[in-house]
Amino acid sequence: MSAKKENDTANLSEDRSGARYQVLMRGQQYVVFRHSQSWSPPTDVMEKDDRLIVLVEIAGMRDAEFQVSISGQRLAITGTRATREHHCSAYHQLEVRYGEFLSEVNLPWPVDENGITAQYDDGYLRVELPRAKPEKVHVIAVNKSQDES
Repeated sequence: MSAKKENDTANLSEDRSGARYQVLMRGQQYVVFRHSQSWSPPTDVMEKDDRLIVLVEIAGMRDAEFQVSISGQRLAITGTRATREHHCSAYHQLEVRYGEFLSEVNLPWPVDENGITAQYDDGYLRVELPRAKPEKVHVIAVNKSQDES
């Protein structure tokens, strides 16, 4: 086993966010950025009549690979697009994202959670969220007391 020279070791320091590292190696300083593993697919949000339509462009998925959840007035669509096997000697352009993804939408008004539908077809996930019916206001009549003369 050979001994390492002192200037061959790397000194690593991390910033507060955990997204950037400064590496000192062999007298050189390098800055390394760590990107989040999760990514966001293109998402459109449209209003039509009494519903919101959320359209997420995410090719190469199956219906069961999505999780659609709602909490308050926030819609979250998550899943994982599996990496495809590429056996190449060189890559000239890589733009297709793989792995975990998250698309979050702030809803402009309350929705009827029982009426939400989701359908995946031809590379697009379409989620329809009907507007919640307004709650009825109950007016209570106030009776005069019998003691008044």
